[in-house]
This record gives sequence, C-alpha cells and structure tokens, in this order.
Amino acid sequence: MIRNRPAGRMPQKPTVIAVPNGQTVQPQVSINTSKFTASRQNLRVIPMGGVEEVGENMTVFEYGDDLVIIDMGFAFPDESMPGIDYIIPDTKWLEENKRRIRGVVITHGHLDHTGGIPYILPKLGDPPIYTMPLTAGFIKKRLEEFNMVHRAKINTLHIDDVLTLGAFQFRFFRVNHSFPDGVGLAIKTPVGTVVYATDWKFDYTPVDGKPAEFDKIARIGGDGVLLLMSDSTNAAVPGYAISERELSDTIDRVFQEAAGRIIFATFATNISRIQQVFNSAAKFNRKVVVVGRSMVQNIEIALSLGYLKIQPKIVIKTEQMKKFPDKDVVVLVTGSQGEEAAALARIARSEHKTVKIKKGDTAVVSSTPIPGNEASVASVLSNLTREGAKVLYYKNLDIHTSGHAKQEDLKLMMSLIKPKYFMPIHGEHYMLVAHAELAKQLGIPDENIFIMDNGQAVEINSAQQGKIAEAKIPGGYVFIDGLGIGDVGEVVIRDRQVMAKDGMFVIILTVDRKTGKLISQPEILSRGFIYMKGSDELIREVKHEVRKLFENKGHGEVNYAQIRQTVRDQVGEYLYKKTERRPMILPVVMEV
Repeated sequence: MIRNRPAGRMPQKPTVIAVPNGQTVQPQVSINTSKFTASRQNLRVIPMGGVEEVGENMTVFEYGDDLVIIDMGFAFPDESMPGIDYIIPDTKWLEENKRRIRGVVITHGHLDHTGGIPYILPKLGDPPIYTMPLTAGFIKKRLEEFNMVHRAKINTLHIDDVLTLGAFQFRFFRVNHSFPDGVGLAIKTPVGTVVYATDWKFDYTPVDGKPAEFDKIARIGGDGVLLLMSDSTNAAVPGYAISERELSDTIDRVFQEAAGRIIFATFATNISRIQQVFNSAAKFNRKVVVVGRSMVQNIEIALSLGYLKIQPKIVIKTEQMKKFPDKDVVVLVTGSQGEEAAALARIARSEHKTVKIKKGDTAVVSSTPIPGNEASVASVLSNLTREGAKVLYYKNLDIHTSGHAKQEDLKLMMSLIKPKYFMPIHGEHYMLVAHAELAKQLGIPDENIFIMDNGQAVEINSAQQGKIAEAKIPGGYVFIDGLGIGDVGEVVIRDRQVMAKDGMFVIILTVDRKTGKLISQPEILSRGFIYMKGSDELIREVKHEVRKLFENKGHGEVNYAQIRQTVRDQVGEYLYKKTERRPMILPVVMEV
C-alpha cells in the first residue's frame, strides 16, 4: 500500500553550473512566493505533447510568473499524413508567454525529446537549454544543421548538480535507457516535489556499467513526493525489462555464427547498441564499416565525450572492405525503421553507391517498428531477402531489448517514490490507462491519478490538493513539411488524403467576361483518377454536364466563386454515381 507523504525539503544553495565555452552560470535563486496572489500560488503541470502518442514529448511547469519546459521533441507522421516529415506540439500559448520562460531542461538525446528544438526554440526567444554532456553534444550537432548553434544557449550539467530556474529547483538521478546519458528529474516546487521519469528502465547490468541510482531515487521518495510522472510505453507488458547484457550474448552468437558479412542496422542514437556492436566485432576480429551520415556524426560525438570505447584501427572505410574476407566485416548502418532515404533501405534496393547485398550476408535489424512504420520495415526486409541476405529481426530472434520499463519495473519505481499523485506520461492513451491500473494496484486512489490529453493542466495548490483544470491550452498538431513549419494544416492533409485515395480531376473553363457563358469546350485533366485515353465516354459525358450548367445560367453579374462551387458540386456527384469514387475536383475559370 502506498501512503501519502508530505513533501520534503531540499538544500537551497544551488550548484554553479559549467557552460561548454568555459564560462560559468549561476542558476537563478528561487523567487519569493509571497508576492503571488492566491490564484497564482498553484502549480500547473501541462503536457503539450507525449500523452496522446509515442513521441512529441514536451511538458510545461508553471508557478506564478515562472515557466520551465521539459523536453522539446517531435513525432513521426503516420500513414494518414502524406508528405509530412515530422509533427511538433503547438506552441502558440508558449509564444504568447515567452517572457516568462526560465529555461528548457532536456532529459536525454533521443529525437522524440530533442527533435523539435530547431523549430520551437526561435519562436520562444531562444531560452537557455540545460542538459547532460552527451545530450548537449547531440543538440549542438543538430542545431549546426539549421545554422542555429551560435544563437542557442546550451548549458552542460552533471548528475549531481542542482539547478534553480525561477520557482523550480532541479536535482537529477541516473536512469537506464538505450541512451547512456538519460536522467530522471526531482523538481522541488513551492507546493511540493515532482518526479519526472521518462524513457527509463532498471538495468542491473547495463552496457556502460552504470545502473540506475537507486539510492537517490529511494532518498527522494523518503523525503516525500507530491506527484510522480512516469514512462508508460511498456505499461501493458508484463514482467521486467531485459538487461542489455543478455542482448550482448545474442549479438555475440550472431557474430560467431555468421559465415559472411554482417549488415547491422540500429538507431543512430542508440549508443548502447552501437557499443555492443563494437564489442562483439572486437571479440570476433571483425572490422567495422560505418554507413549513414547520422550514424557517423553520433559515433564521433560519443567518442569525443567518452561515451563510446572503440579499439584502435577497428573502423575501416567502405572502399577497404574488399581487402578483408567477408567473415571479417560488419557494416553498421542507419535505417532500422525502414526509412526510405536511410542507408539500409538504399542497400536493400541496390541503390547504395558502395555497399551491395550478396548471397551469404546476414542482415540484422535491431529494433522494433514504431507504430506506423511496420509496412516500411517489412518492405526493407523483403528487399534484403530478395538480394540473398539472411535476415534476423525481432520476430525470429531476440535481437532488440526495449529501453522502456515493463510492469514490474514501473511498480518498483512507484514503490520507491511513494507519490501522493500519479500522472502516466509518454504513450498512447491505452498505455496511460494500463499504467494507471498499476498505480491503483499499489494503493494510489483513483481520484489521485491524472490521465491527461495534450494541453490539459493539472493544478495543485499550496494545501497539496490536486485536480485537472477545466481550462485547456489551445493546441493541436503542427506539421513540418520540408522547410515549412505549420503552413500545412488539417485541410491540406485532407486534400492530400483525397488525392492519394481517389486522385484529382481538373476542369478548365473558358468563359466570356461579359456574359459568363462558355465560349469553348471544357478541357479535362485527370491525375490518379482515370486513365484519359481509356475513358473517352466518361470525359464526353462530363463535358456535356458542364455545358448544361452554363446553358441554364441567366444573365447578370458573373460570380466566379459560385461558378466554381457549382461545377465542383455537380461534377463531383456525377462522377460518384458513375465510378463510386470522389476525386478532388478543381475547376479553373479563364476569362476572355
């Protein structure tokens, strides 16, 4: 049974934080809360993204005149969003309140927690970023691609630092994940302590030899925690998370048994998995070829900061592969999610300049598909087998272990933290509900569990009474399409869906400027709807229907908007009767 505990006290004196350029920054001292009116003495916790999906993680903490932001990620589009590159949270409310933002704290370097930074940070007045060394390195590299690194204020933290931003004081504790620099946050607020734990698992034998800081977590729980916010990705999965050490044994076996080259695909940000590949390569005397720009960049960053340990001369260039027997080579590539432009997909399509699949190769895909990517991954696997490779992936070999806690780990975290309130985060709605059920099993009352939507706020007052606020922050999806940020809305997405499903039907009308009458036959263009050469009769009938609309038109002022709408409606209905399809109708009116 979890009992409610009063919030504890933390030391007030903050640690001086080192900044990458060698300067130091003294974090802001906690403000005097007595200046706030009663209505502003409530803590508000607002998930802007990440509680209705896996990805797009971003949470705002508000007290009085102070705002802090935790993470700033993006999500990948699903099949219903053709042409979209990424999705980020709607930040209009934050833009209106940017003078109140005291800083951005990033938990770790995965893109679902950092990918939105180049798009969102400039809109918010470039508030300072605080994070751990490897995450800071990844953020800098990404900002360089946007020519923004010179304007970003990135402050490097260490695990025992204390950071004060306005009314909020942050302490950090190490958690295990596929990214070796991940941290949980203990956030002291004027109304109590909040623990924010996202993208974590308990691993007693991690690749880097640094288990989660159970001692810190237990002390935080012993001092009293008002609210726990915890990762829900695997909340519906029974048992404990598999240790990375077990996976290392599997990778060793693959390297030992493969008679030819190994093509090993994983996330470019999965530093732990990358380390395992280099460990196994060294053990079985294989040289490593690194393919994929992001993979090369991330390995260089992790090496420079000491997060990767690689034997000298184990890495070779692609053109050197021919000098070694196939059994002595492993190719480390990006593209484990089936991304069309990534190295693995191009290799599978025989489009890569230097790496070609040949019979005897073993292709290892070390990840599970993100929801929506299943078809892309399946296509890549099929292309690999067509080229003669043996394919190993999560369904025929335990070649991937999740970086997210399963049910027993989640219950252990709750038991150590002993929170009064609980908010499941990081997951689809059904994952949040599954996590809430675990909390109930451990004695947290139903009324103390907050299952949120993006933009909703939990309010907790000075008496530690919490509720979901009635008002909701206006928001929604902001789509990134090429260089465009938010210029593609839901209307454009619907149009793309229609064109992808039923195509486009263009009707060009040449109209007399004075009378509004047709002066020539309508011209018809079709894309993705019908094959023009084989549909002469249908096109002739459509032209006849359009002419009838203009014959029935009276004299008077020409209203082209009305003409287009009438043609769109009437032709649309006619085509549906004939084909039971609804293409996008585009009437084009030309005056003469």
